[in-house]
Amino acid sequence: MADGVGAEQIATGHYARLSFDAATGRYQMRTSADRSKDQTYFLFGLTQPQLARTLFPLGGMVKSDVRLLAKELGLPVADKNDSQEICFVPNGDYAAFIDSYFKEQGIDVALTQGEIVDTAGRVLGQHEGTHHFTVGQRKGLRVAAAEPLYVIATDPASQRVTVGRGGDLMRSSLVASRLNWISIAPPSGPVAAQVKIRNKHAAAQATLIPTGDDSRIEVQFAEPQRAVTPGQAAVFYDGDLVLGGGWID
Repeated sequence: MADGVGAEQIATGHYARLSFDAATGRYQMRTSADRSKDQTYFLFGLTQPQLARTLFPLGGMVKSDVRLLAKELGLPVADKNDSQEICFVPNGDYAAFIDSYFKEQGIDVALTQGEIVDTAGRVLGQHEGTHHFTVGQRKGLRVAAAEPLYVIATDPASQRVTVGRGGDLMRSSLVASRLNWISIAPPSGPVAAQVKIRNKHAAAQATLIPTGDDSRIEVQFAEPQRAVTPGQAAVFYDGDLVLGGGWID
C-alpha cells in the first residue's frame, strides 16, 4: 500500500515501540509503555523490511494521554470506545461469522457436524461444527457428565471435539513453526524467554530449544500451562523485548 501511494513509511496506531540496534543491524520491537494496551502479541510476524518502514507513534504513550492529545487536536474519535473484538465480526460472534461464510460458499451445514468424544475416544454427543469450540471451553458443550468437562482438542479434519477434565488441559511444552525472529537472529542454542500463548495470557517463563529445523522451535515451560492451543501464536519475550514468535503446532 505504501508503494502504491509513494509513501516511504507507514504510521500505525498499534501500541508497540520500535528501535534500531546498530550493533546487530536489526530493528527491535518492545512492548508499549501502556502495558494494558500492548499489541506486540499480534505484531510478531512483521519482518525487518516491514519494520524499517513502520512508525508506532503511540507506543510510548498511555491511552489516557492519547485521548487528551486527540481532544486537543479536535479529532472526533477522542471519546470513541475502545475496540475489544475482531472488527469485521459483528458482536464478536465469530462462530456465526464462520457459519455465514460456509453458507456463502455453499458448504452444507451437515458437513461441519461431528462427534464429541472423551479422551478415551468414547462418543458423548454431537456438535454443529468445530468452529463453535475452543480449547479450554467449558460452557456450551451440551454433554451430561458427573464432573465439569472442558474442550481438550478440536480436529477439523475428523470433525471431532475431544473433552476431558481440567487437568487434561495442562501442557509442559509445545512446538512452534513458521517462525519469525525480530529482535534477535535465529538462536543456535537454548534461550531463556517468557512466552505468551494468548494475547491476555501472562507470559510464562520458558526455554526456547532449537530443533535443528530453522522453521520450528520447542518451548519447554518452567511450569505447565493451561490450554495450549494449536493454531494460536506463541510469542517470545525477554522482558519488554519481543524476540519473535511462531504458530503452535
